[in-house]
Amino acid sequence: MKVCIIGQGYIGLPTAVLFADNNCEVIGVDINPEIIDCLNSCQIHIEEPGLKEKLKLAIDNKKYHASLEPQKSDVFIITVPTPNNIKDLSCDLSFVISACESIVPYLEKGNIVIVESTIAPMSTDEIIKPIFESAGFEIGKDLYLSHCPERVLPGKIMEELINNDRIVGGITEECSNKSAQVYETFVKGKIMKTEAKTAEMSKCMENTFRDVNIALANELTKVCSKIGVNALDVIELANKHPRVNIHSPGPGVGGHCLAIDPYFIYSLAPEEAKIIKLARDTNNSMPKFVVDKTKEILENINNVEKAKIAVLGVAYKGNTGDTRESPALICIDLLKKEGFEIAIHDPHVENENYCSFEEAIQNADISIILSDHEEYKNLDYDLIKEKMKNPIIFDTKNIISNNSKINKTNTSKKDEIEIINYGNLWNRKKF
Repeated sequence: MKVCIIGQGYIGLPTAVLFADNNCEVIGVDINPEIIDCLNSCQIHIEEPGLKEKLKLAIDNKKYHASLEPQKSDVFIITVPTPNNIKDLSCDLSFVISACESIVPYLEKGNIVIVESTIAPMSTDEIIKPIFESAGFEIGKDLYLSHCPERVLPGKIMEELINNDRIVGGITEECSNKSAQVYETFVKGKIMKTEAKTAEMSKCMENTFRDVNIALANELTKVCSKIGVNALDVIELANKHPRVNIHSPGPGVGGHCLAIDPYFIYSLAPEEAKIIKLARDTNNSMPKFVVDKTKEILENINNVEKAKIAVLGVAYKGNTGDTRESPALICIDLLKKEGFEIAIHDPHVENENYCSFEEAIQNADISIILSDHEEYKNLDYDLIKEKMKNPIIFDTKNIISNNSKINKTNTSKKDEIEIINYGNLWNRKKF
């Protein structure tokens, strides 16, 4: 089977190498020449465990090649981005439409076309299907069209693409059957067949469910901060109930899924989707909440306006270099507008303007943890005490346990460092 995958990003590239790893001939297409050159030289442009090794194996076995143009294939898979339209927050299908149009000259009867990009409900039926029908194909008879969304976690993409259950939503039953056979090449999870519009809504609601639950946790944090209750203790105790699962609060919601996809539903029915919109507004408000609390923490410092802040982490997801829609970037912009001196460290993100951990905390008045990287769970407290002007850590990801035993270096100075999280914002104390 020959597979042509349009888009070689966080989903397209891992999907491509997994097909190649299962004896398929794969063409990976992207519009960025630098990415194409990089991939054909066996260099990856995203951080994902196990990906580079699989790419090298695929290239060595001549099962994968990156290209700027599609080629005739048996299967075409679309994995391009779908951002929000600025005007009404609806799903911007321009990249998907362009990708679909780009493969039309290469299509033949019997081909399978799968859209993996997250799209608004009814997009496949009302917008994508007509592209191929206008080219002379009868969907379900001589071209098989489906929407098959991914559901993976950055940092575990390779593992979850194989083991997670998959939704296959065809325009017709035969479209679903044909697409399911494609994924049977490497998917070990259950393949669930349905219609396209149901698959589209299911994907959007998976991400909306998580966004709404995070918003509930973030709202709880705000309430507890105001009335003087430990939000983290509340969550821990409430979750002892067998049917309760309050999510973790944080500095906001990032990524290409949770921060974007709920708007796809809201834009279709704004009068009905009030909870969805309120959850988005709540999560979008968290960077300002972080900045406001940072200012309160710094109130007792002389020349607070000239304070230096060390930002620890820019990626929205721990142990990855993924900064898409990251709330940390918004926090940084807001802090800069307040006039603070900002030094940024992230061991997973390459940026010439970022610095080492030691440089970031040098003479800093406060360090703010905005990414839950492993590196920040076990900090060098001796170094922090030595380098920071005021050894205060504001842990917005709640990853430093006040009961944990830190094994790195001499930890006696941890008691001299003020550690603030969403549990003790209202009653600051040294752990």
